Amino acid sequence: MKRAAALKRYRELPLPTTSEEGWRFTDLAGLDLDAYPVADEARSAKIAPLVELELAGDARIDESGVEILAAPEGIVFAPLGEKDKRIGALIEADDKIAAANAAFWRHGLLVEVPAGVELEKPLHVRIESTVPNGSLPTRLLIVAGENSRFTLIEEHVSAGEDLHALTNCAVEIHVGAGAKLEFVSVQRLSCRGWHFSRQHARLERDCELDWVCAGLGSKKSKTWIYNDLAGVGATSRVTGVYFADGSQHLDFDTYQEHAGPRTNSDFLFRGALRDEATTVWRGMIRVEPEAQGTDAYQENRNLLLSRQAHANAIPGLEILANDVRCSHGVTVGQVDREQLFYLMSRGLPASEAERLIVHGFFAQALDRIEREPIREALANALEARIP
Repeated sequence: MKRAAALKRYRELPLPTTSEEGWRFTDLAGLDLDAYPVADEARSAKIAPLVELELAGDARIDESGVEILAAPEGIVFAPLGEKDKRIGALIEADDKIAAANAAFWRHGLLVEVPAGVELEKPLHVRIESTVPNGSLPTRLLIVAGENSRFTLIEEHVSAGEDLHALTNCAVEIHVGAGAKLEFVSVQRLSCRGWHFSRQHARLERDCELDWVCAGLGSKKSKTWIYNDLAGVGATSRVTGVYFADGSQHLDFDTYQEHAGPRTNSDFLFRGALRDEATTVWRGMIRVEPEAQGTDAYQENRNLLLSRQAHANAIPGLEILANDVRCSHGVTVGQVDREQLFYLMSRGLPASEAERLIVHGFFAQALDRIEREPIREALANALEARIP
């Protein structure tokens, strides 16, 4: 959508309310998007990476622009041009927040790996919010050429632990026929800000998308993770992990759209909550009439570490074909007191016993992550949230 049209929609549309199904458990009361102007200048900041890896390419997006630190030869790793016709092909300005991104984004990055290219080292994009009370609307366009192989790590970070700001991100992913993309998205923003992220992928014939989503920060956030399995034999595996404490509110909205025959999707989300934190996971599997032979699964497990924490889990199925295998699993429960007692009876203090239980709870999800440094870093980040 062109900026002028997006701006018109932004001015016309109200903020979503809890009367809408997709926002039933996420109240935006108190949010005024106009109170967060897009910053013209950024303050310098040094952010330690979550994962220490030898990288094939590195880029930073913040209010000062896009800085490319390195890029392998033959890879398009460059600022995203406004005239790129692929912008908006997957993400529409269908509500006020999406329209704000389409109208106001200034900094974007295009990552395109040509057909047949395989990268052993991952590419890295760090999106850094640095201006107090500012807005950072960004776009990331990822294109995996046919039969390409690579890993891309995207990190959302804040310049300081107390930074109050708003981030509004859009990520569009095109996975070509026969390609394999590992996409790792980590959100560890300040727990004082708002965060919105729409992430939408389209998968072509016989491709593989291995997607990892980690939610660790922000005061209140909503993340959309949509997969369009359009090509015959396309496979998508999405692994989500999140930890919320204090008064954090994290909302994840996932959608598995099976349009091509013999497609496979496997979504697994696990989250731990303590204090008065709340989370939402809302998942939908939709199988189109032409998508015979679909195999789809969605799972959400939540571990409550306090009596005040609350998790909402809403799975959904919409099946229009007759030769499919679709299922889901959802649980919300407190820490097993017998497990806790057993560990403490063996001499462990309560905090260490709880940390071990949390580690075991996330183990199944983390074991799905192929790269060991990423797997270990996320495990350490999750366990570090236990006081």
